Amino acid sequence: MTDLAPLQDSFGRRISYLRLSVTDRCDLRCQYCMAEKMQFLPKAEVLSYEEMQFLCEAFMRRGVSKIRISGGEPLVRKDIMKLMQGLGQHIGSGGFEELTLTSNATQMPTHAAALADCGVKRVNISLDTLNRDAFLRLTRRDALHQTLAGIDAAQAAGLQVKINTVALKNYNEAEIPTLIDWAHRRGMDISIIETMPMGFIDEDRFDQYVPLLPLREKLIERFSLTASSHRTAGPATYFDRPASQHNDAGRRVGFITPLTHNFCANCNRVRVTCTGEIYTCLGQDGKMDLRAAIKSFDETLLQQQLDAALIAKPKGHDFDISETQQNPATARHMSVTGG
Repeated sequence: MTDLAPLQDSFGRRISYLRLSVTDRCDLRCQYCMAEKMQFLPKAEVLSYEEMQFLCEAFMRRGVSKIRISGGEPLVRKDIMKLMQGLGQHIGSGGFEELTLTSNATQMPTHAAALADCGVKRVNISLDTLNRDAFLRLTRRDALHQTLAGIDAAQAAGLQVKINTVALKNYNEAEIPTLIDWAHRRGMDISIIETMPMGFIDEDRFDQYVPLLPLREKLIERFSLTASSHRTAGPATYFDRPASQHNDAGRRVGFITPLTHNFCANCNRVRVTCTGEIYTCLGQDGKMDLRAAIKSFDETLLQQQLDAALIAKPKGHDFDISETQQNPATARHMSVTGG
């Protein structure tokens, strides 16, 4: 197909960023993300790598320049490097600029070098605590050593690592300054994230929720942070930290605030699940099933559906966490569409 117009929604926002979930499965059970006893999709319902490759290439032809592979935990899917290699071959051609990954890093020692060989330059790694007992309580798995080994492996392979930390009352709120120092000493930026009300979990989200704006002001003062001009394709607002004994070259702290400061005005993202459903907003349940077009490799139909999905993309999400609002914004868990 030739002369395809870039993807754009009804508010004039250009879509340049695809987040593709390759599995809803994960080897951790983080309290804010999943219930302990999750019902995962039958493997027969999950798109094949060939189908995912076809989908991603269709997005590339519509101006998508960055693809982030997510899950669940993407590295638990068997033969994931087949997809990474297939997508990596497009980097630097036709406007496609970057292939990235979000991971909990438990499987990274096995895959880090191969990811670098596929053209991946950067990975986001989720880490909410450096305390083994807190990690076990939060993730329901005694796997902190595996995640730390994965971070070591990623850096050894030459991957640029950014840490993603969800701020959680009664879990890690007091530890966040320590996490920032630890990340910066190792040459990694870090983003602090508000918990998002997605899916039914075993705990009360209001009891977990830490509003980031007051915390951000404390961290700005503590670390002498200044507003940064740095931007990525994601929703984080960044602050620079000056060089110091903990931060030799100067690093960044990002804040992602879906509740206290809506970031939807410049949204350039869509998400596709491992079953072929497109969600044009993380915080809304509106979706379109692309499976028939993908499985038949019918790009004409697929492109028509992408246009229709983007016309329906909402202006923003309606996240709310309060004592009076206990239900999640969406019934689906974060692991269905990725972060």
